[in-house]
This record gives sequence, C-alpha cells and structure tokens, in this order.
Amino acid sequence: MTTSTGTRPSTRRHIGIFLFDGVEELDAVGPWEVLAAWTQQHPGDGWSVSCFSGRGASVRGAKSLRLGAQHSAADAPRLDVLIHPGGIGTRQLMRDPDHLAWVRAQRAAVPLMASVCTGSLVYAAAGMLTGRRATTHWASLNLLSETDPTVIPDVEARFVDDGDVITSAGVSAGIDMALHLVSRLAGPARAREVRRYVQYDPRPPV
Repeated sequence: MTTSTGTRPSTRRHIGIFLFDGVEELDAVGPWEVLAAWTQQHPGDGWSVSCFSGRGASVRGAKSLRLGAQHSAADAPRLDVLIHPGGIGTRQLMRDPDHLAWVRAQRAAVPLMASVCTGSLVYAAAGMLTGRRATTHWASLNLLSETDPTVIPDVEARFVDDGDVITSAGVSAGIDMALHLVSRLAGPARAREVRRYVQYDPRPPV
C-alpha cells in the first residue's frame, strides 16, 4: 500500500467530523462526500474519515435531517484532523463549558483543527482563534468579532488556512475547505481527481 508520493504509510491517519443536534447538514455532509470519496478510492494515501457525536447517537440536523454517527467522542479513532461543522446548534455549544473544555482538549491533542461555517464561533469561544485570521458564515462575522475581538476576520475568503487551524465560510464553503485539505494532505493532483469525481464545478444559475 503506497501513498501518492510512492511511500508506504506506517499508520493510517484519521479525520473526524463532529456531529451535534442543530448541525447544518451540508456543513458535515459536504466535507464528508469529498473526504470519503478520497479516502475510499485512494486507501494507499493512508487516510480514513468518520463521523462521530458526543455519545455516538444520531443527531437531528438544523433542517431536521437525521444524521448517523459511526463513533462516540470516547471511542473514535485517534484524530489527526478534527472538523467542527456549524449550524444553529453552535449557539448552545459556544456557551457550553463542557463542550469548550472538550474542544480545548482536542486542540492540545489533534495536529490540525478545521471548522465549517459557524463552527469557528465555537473555536473562538474556546480561545483557539486569538490573534488569528479566520472566517465564518457572512451573517455571523460580527458575532465572530464579538466573541473574540482579537480575531482578524477575512470577509472574502471561502476558507482561511492558518497553519494548524483552518476555518471556512458558510455551508457550501466546507466543500472548498475539504478539497483544500485533500490538496494539503495528499497533493494538488489528488485534490483535482476528487473534485472531478464529485463533479464540483459551481456554475450558479443567477
């Protein structure tokens, strides 16, 4: 089994997408489609992806779609990348001391943290974005600044890669961020393959 660079991975690395009640469905499912297409079609790259929730139960999305979790937070594989989606449920999570403590613990253990949409509000509330460039859904940019006035908001970017933290703008921007992750972790050529497979070539009708 070889990676895209021709080397043999010593261990399989893992990406986890966190699910919660009130998650914006496409925030989670968009990155899942991209990352699952990549990891399942190119296992030699040495990566896998799964979805998990706090207790391992299914969750009810912001628009009432029921989403199943493959793991709980306690039994999920050791994470190399954590993706925290957004959605109306983040308003509660960003004020939940237990969840913020969990996010900080992940920050200390997980090499790369990413968010989609208002997932960045949770990161800001946990103190992860202090003095950093970041973005979120356009309608929540003010709330991002209110949550942590030191954040440097990027109002134009679809996603912001700030090294060990990546934030993306609203909803569909999570697909762009996920393709960027593929490019960063497995190279631009692989990202182009995945993009072609999922036929992601936006041409808005308006």
